[in-house]
Amino acid sequence: QINKEVRFKENNLILSSMDIQSIEPVDAKMRDSLSKSVQLAIEISTNSIEAAASHEAARNEQIARGELERQKLYNEKESEKERCKLLELQAVTAAVESSGQAKAEAQAQAERIIIECESEIEAAKLRAEAAGIEHNAQLTTQEALRKQELDYARNMNRLEIHKEREMTNIEVKKFKDMISTIGGNVLAAIATAGPANQVNMLKALGLESVLITDGNSPVNLFDTASGLVGQNQ
Repeated sequence: QINKEVRFKENNLILSSMDIQSIEPVDAKMRDSLSKSVQLAIEISTNSIEAAASHEAARNEQIARGELERQKLYNEKESEKERCKLLELQAVTAAVESSGQAKAEAQAQAERIIIECESEIEAAKLRAEAAGIEHNAQLTTQEALRKQELDYARNMNRLEIHKEREMTNIEVKKFKDMISTIGGNVLAAIATAGPANQVNMLKALGLESVLITDGNSPVNLFDTASGLVGQNQ
């Protein structure tokens, strides 16, 4: 239990409150762990943004390439149609101008050309459909692979952050437990004890230094981590 105030009978010093402005771990390992956690969180956020941007750029590139390929095949098909129309007109014209056997041959030639043109049109259509199916399959596969890679990276980063956070929490709890142990009675005992007893009591509490002052000026024990001035005796 922490008393509301501590009175020292030797000099009538009354310690009624402490103004704690900031607490910074003295332990370098815990301070490095906290700094590493912040840096890791920043790196994870940056990597996630870069990975998402790269994925979106690759996806847009695949879509544009597919659209270009489909347009190319469509243009080829339309060009083939126009060529067939021209050949058909030429064949019909030749058939009209010819007579007898020549007309029959021209008609047969026209029908053969029409059949060939229809076959070419159908083949171009099938090639366009096959190219579209292949492109969509490749795009789907690449998106699935990128998603798996991103999920794996996120999971590994999440595990690393959790590990660092747990280690930091352990160190912070250890520090808090040590601070909570130093109550008003312990401070009073350290202040009134002799130098040798002060050293033994500090070692028992796991402390390396302590600041003891008189009753003429207030004491700010936790202004900064460097505010703890050691009394190594």
